[in-house]
Amino acid sequence: MCYNITPNRLSIYFDFFIMKTTLQKKAIEFCEKNKHRISMPRLEVLRIIDESKKPIKAYEILEKLGKKILNPKPPTAYRAIEFWLKHNFIHRIESLNAYSACDAKHLHNGSQYLICDDCGDVIEAHQCELPIALKKSTEEISFIPRKWNFEISGTCKKCV
Repeated sequence: MCYNITPNRLSIYFDFFIMKTTLQKKAIEFCEKNKHRISMPRLEVLRIIDESKKPIKAYEILEKLGKKILNPKPPTAYRAIEFWLKHNFIHRIESLNAYSACDAKHLHNGSQYLICDDCGDVIEAHQCELPIALKKSTEEISFIPRKWNFEISGTCKKCV
């Protein structure tokens, strides 16, 4: 495995690799297999999102990134976010303008989120295909969906 690690950055990368989750391991394997660059900012952004208990906004990611990387600029965080979004490791929750790690092993092009209006919890539903009625509707109008995202607001079982 080659991570393009310079000696002075070795301890930072070592810290990342010690604490990685299954999603983070899959991300590293994905990058190696597909010859994508594995950079410290990319790995840290994924870790920040993956370890967040709730969906996290871009500027919160940037703030946490600043604790690992000296004075990161917004484009650094946004490029990493775009990369992980493009490859389905994270999702953007539009109504919250926030990001969440994919719970479904990034094997789908769509997602659904159940958002609790009371406590703010967000649950990713694991319906990885479009519902049949929606599929038929898109076929009838000659539209081919590539990616989709449903968000449903309501009350979770903890708050009922």
